[in-house]
Amino acid sequence: MLQVFAELCGGVGLFLLGMTLMTNGLKDIAGGTLKHLFTQFTNTPVKALLSGIGLTILVNSSTATTVATVGFVNAGVMTFAQAMGVVIGANIGTTSTGWLVAFLGLKFSISMFALPFIGFGAMLHLVAKDRLKLFGLILAGFGMIFFGIAILQEAMAGFSNRVDLSFLSADGVWAKLFLVAIGIVMTLILQSSSASITATLAALASGAIDLSQALYLVIGQNVGAVGITILSTIGASINAKRTVAVNVIFNLVAAIVAFVLLAPVLLWLYQHTSWLSRWDALVVVALFHTAFSVVAACIFMPVLKPLETLIIRLLPEHSPSILRCLDEASLQLPIVAIQAAETVQDYILFEVFKELHSVFRDGILPDKTKLKRLDDIILHLEAYLEKITITHNLELQQHFLAILRVMVYVRVLRSDLEKIDNVALLRMHPAIFQLALDYSHILESYIKTIEDLRESNQIEKLRTELNSLKKWASKHRTEIRNQVLEYTLLNQLNAAKSLELLAAQRWIERLIAHTYRFANVLHESLVKEQK
Repeated sequence: MLQVFAELCGGVGLFLLGMTLMTNGLKDIAGGTLKHLFTQFTNTPVKALLSGIGLTILVNSSTATTVATVGFVNAGVMTFAQAMGVVIGANIGTTSTGWLVAFLGLKFSISMFALPFIGFGAMLHLVAKDRLKLFGLILAGFGMIFFGIAILQEAMAGFSNRVDLSFLSADGVWAKLFLVAIGIVMTLILQSSSASITATLAALASGAIDLSQALYLVIGQNVGAVGITILSTIGASINAKRTVAVNVIFNLVAAIVAFVLLAPVLLWLYQHTSWLSRWDALVVVALFHTAFSVVAACIFMPVLKPLETLIIRLLPEHSPSILRCLDEASLQLPIVAIQAAETVQDYILFEVFKELHSVFRDGILPDKTKLKRLDDIILHLEAYLEKITITHNLELQQHFLAILRVMVYVRVLRSDLEKIDNVALLRMHPAIFQLALDYSHILESYIKTIEDLRESNQIEKLRTELNSLKKWASKHRTEIRNQVLEYTLLNQLNAAKSLELLAAQRWIERLIAHTYRFANVLHESLVKEQK
């Protein structure tokens, strides 16, 4: 019995490890595909649903889809209403694991192919580079999944010979509820609904349990997945909590529909109709798992708007802040974390330029409290960037490097704000003040909204105008300096005031130069992204 237990643990462990390797590889290879799916194919509820299904099958993880959804909602790439459709689709997409196991993992003896997959994948991961290296990780994970399933099936066969589970029959409401509870506990212990459902299918294939027991266990395992997501929201952003609330409500409704209606109907049809009774029990379980998710989706899709209103009312945003973008959960998916960091970075830059434009145009100095808040956001962003880990995806590495390069100028421009008091001095002399007004006009022309910071055409024009202004200031520097000195003599200003005016001239020239260099770096990164 001890050996059987050890095999059960080993089989589940190999399956979970294989799932982790394969999912991580798929997530890294998907890279920009995630963002493309969310930005292009979620503008209607049906598209959002299909995107959720497709993305979950693509990365083989509903958790990854949910994390990506939350991250992109936080970053402003998609709305909460769109996120609801994606989460519902993810619940349907995750049932693909059951079909994969039913048709491949337990129908054919592929354990002999699993080890070569693991070996070849590991070698490829060690010697190859970039996407081929990630593909090796996926192959190794794929092989490990089915090697784990093979061990799990053998362990379940031994378990069924030693333990009689007939006392867990699905006769009566309380017996069914007990099976559901066991399914919930299985998922919470394994921290994976896919692993617990695979264990159930292996037990069914070996004869340890019957079809009715398997169906009610699957209901519980689907509900158990909710427990995992609830735990993940501790300390999370409000958008994460709202998205998980959709997941919880959906899974509970699906479980009720499956328990009350679908399971009894399917069991009756399996026992009384010849066409369904000829089906393999494993396929019936996979069909049942998909069916109750689809039925629940049909219930939810027409009422997404009222559900959105209800959840927002139950979970209001008490402290709206740009910092909600920097959700720790998003770090699981580098593309989402990078998008979140980029959103916060754009916010900081826009606020800096807005303050500069305001002070040049109206002469109103920025509030010290506002500048302190800006500093806090910069510190949070820098700490968040340190936590982002990019593995072998060259595209993501370049994107991340571009953010870091822009971050240098975030600090430089914020440092320039420290000398914002120079604006009062600039107003004393027409030539210097005109330079500041020209700079302000350029900002106003090409950075009207925060979205302009992502428009390569706007940044190209900004760069061109700033370059012209920088050259003009350099060409006329000596002339303006002489005018300043003449002005101080004419108005009988002391030497200290004269030096302050010259320092103000140098400050506005540095500000123009720094903004030009920033525009250069940003434009270069935007052009690379578009290729």
